[in-house]
Order: sequence, then C-alpha cells, then structure tokens
Amino acid sequence: MNAIAILIVISLFLLWNLEFIATLLNIKTFPSTPPPELEGLMDQEKLDQARSYLATNSRFDLIRASFSLAVLLGFWFIGGFAYTDTLARSLADNEILAGLIFLSALFLAQNLISLPFDYYETFVIEQKFGFNKSTPALFFTDRIKGLLLAAVLGLPLLAGILWIFHEVPNAWLWAWAFVTAFQLILTYLAPSLILPLFNKFTPMEDGELKTDIEALGDKCGFPLHGVFTIDGSKRSTKANAYFTGFGKHKKIALFDTLIEKSSNPEILAILAHEIGHFRLGHIKQRLFVGILQMALIFFLIGLATDPNGAFAKMLHEAFFVTEISPHVGLVLFTILLEPASKLLSVLANAWSRKHEFEADAYASQSTGTPEALATALKKLSSDHLSHPAPHSLRIALDYSHPPLLQRLKALLP
Repeated sequence: MNAIAILIVISLFLLWNLEFIATLLNIKTFPSTPPPELEGLMDQEKLDQARSYLATNSRFDLIRASFSLAVLLGFWFIGGFAYTDTLARSLADNEILAGLIFLSALFLAQNLISLPFDYYETFVIEQKFGFNKSTPALFFTDRIKGLLLAAVLGLPLLAGILWIFHEVPNAWLWAWAFVTAFQLILTYLAPSLILPLFNKFTPMEDGELKTDIEALGDKCGFPLHGVFTIDGSKRSTKANAYFTGFGKHKKIALFDTLIEKSSNPEILAILAHEIGHFRLGHIKQRLFVGILQMALIFFLIGLATDPNGAFAKMLHEAFFVTEISPHVGLVLFTILLEPASKLLSVLANAWSRKHEFEADAYASQSTGTPEALATALKKLSSDHLSHPAPHSLRIALDYSHPPLLQRLKALLP
C-alpha cells in the first residue's frame, strides 16, 4: 500500500459517502404536496408515486454502487489485476494482443457483473412504475448487439492506442489525435450505421407537424436533412427527441411516445430548444472543450504508462502489478481518475445547465410561445416521475439540465 493506493482508496470511500449524503438530502427535499406549477398534471397520487420512484431508485443505486465498490476493492486486493495481466501474457506473446485480451477480460467481467442489476432495473423497477415496454428477448438482443459493436469498433481502437504507446515517440499526442479523429468519424457515421441497429428510424409522413418542423428549421437557419420517428415505445413509455448527424446532414429524431403525448406547439418548442444549442454554438463549444480534455487525459495516461517514470511505477505497484504496460496503465489510470472526474463534473454540469437556460430562452424567442415549452417540460417531468425540486448537492453532482421549477421560473418569470 503505497501513497497512490492509499489516496485512491480514501478517494473512492469519500466519493461513496458524498453520493450517500446527496441521496439522503435529495429524498428529504421531496415536496409533500404537488407544486403549484404542476397543477393539473401532478396530483397527490402522482406525486406520491414519484416519491416512491425516487426512493426505490435511490436505494437501488446505493446498493449497486456499494456492490461495485466492494467488487473493485476485492478484485484489487486479491491481486486480480496482476493475475489477469499474467494470464493475458501467457495466452499471447505479442504485447498488443495480450493487452487486448487483458482489456477484453475486464470489460466482459464488468458487463457480466452489471447484467443482473440492469435486468432488475428494467424488469422490476421500471416495470413496477409502468415505464418498461421491453421484453427479455429484446433486452438480451440489445446486450449482444452492444458487445458485438464494442468488439467491432472498440478492439481496433484499442489496438491502435496500444500500438502507438508501444511504438511511437510522444505517444500521448498521437494517441489523442487518433482517438479524436475516430470519434469525429464515428459521430458522422453513427446515424446511418449504428443507431439503426437498436431503433427503427421511419421518415415522418407528410402532414402539418412535418411542415411546421421544416418551417422552424428554415426560420432558425438550421441545416435540416430529414425528420424521423423512432420506435422508442418498444422499450419504454418515456418520451424523448434529439438531433443526429454531423455538419450539414442533421436529422431530427422524435420518439413515437413524444408525438403521442405532446401537441404540435409543444414538440416545436422542444425542437427549438435543441436548435438553440446549435445556433448558440453550444455543440461546438462542448466539442472543443471535450477535445482539450481528451488531450489532458492522454498526457496523464502517458505518465501512467511510461516504463521509466516514477508515477507509472508507483501506480502499478499500488495494484500489485510488477510490469508496467500501456494496457494495464489505461485501466489503473481510469480508476485513479474516477473520483477526480466526479468532482470536475460539477463544473461541467454547471456549464451545461447554463447552456440549457440559454437554449430555453432561444426556444421561447424563436417560437414566441414560452408557454408551449413550459407545458412540454411539465409533461415530461410528470410522465417521467422526476423530482420537481431536487437538493442543490444532487443538482451539482448529477444534473446537466436545470431542475423543472428553475426552468419554469426562467421561462415564465
């Protein structure tokens, strides 16, 4: 147990305690009577159901987080990382292939551990509160597709990263460039090659809604390439909408559940909010910051995998691994980074919430009907059984979007 090991253990326990405190405070702040802003959409029975949904999910999340922490610490202190590395090296003489075996083994183990939790969440919790529309066959089909997709895309990406760290000077810089290019290409290809593997995208039929959406896109100068509906109802009753595509080939994707539950003005207000992110430069800003953040991460990964570096030596020794390597360093650095990432996400969430307020204001101005967006947000919050006024600590830690009552106050001062 060197200094890095002690630091990681303390940080992981502090992070768990922070989550525990935030969860308790969030449950405590749940209102006892329906907020006036939700009159007509959330009665006392619906509010009690939302409170029960929050409490159920909170208990489940704490159990899941506690189990994950226990598994990580147990695997760590029985020498699991060192054993897996040794096993991978015994199966392959090539460093890159051994690294892929090591990373794949940990990835599959993590998925196997999360499987019963995901199944319980879908078919017990979501089923109990009337959200789940999935079937066990669809659930496992999605899992298999996800694993195959991870193999097809992830293994070549990891192989490229490992090769760079083994063979190329200033490896962190080239690995950063390689991953950035990969992500940009994937963003471009995802709407046509990846997303249709999980959902059916159907071009929206000609009609009033499609005409209004296209008119909104023209009015806002949004490069609309197509309007589609998604069969989201085959998995959940929850509604959503988003944009896909890259550059001038953006598509609007509306869940069938959103179309079913919302009026045309409400749908247009939601889309105007999303267009606002585009017109206000939020997407470019987040992309730029994400690329810079990735550069910093790869620089630190370079330190964590440098066979001649003191930091890499201490990090590997902390996990009882004797041989410094890029594949082990990637995993160990990810564990080290987790508590820091959670704290840094507080700043990222605050920045994101600022963008959401700005996009709300853009939608209100561009449609001229702030009431439509306010009503849409109320419906989504009520239908999703969301906490109407979460605690400030929970907001800081997890909320990339402002809570409902704050958004309504800004929209309808």
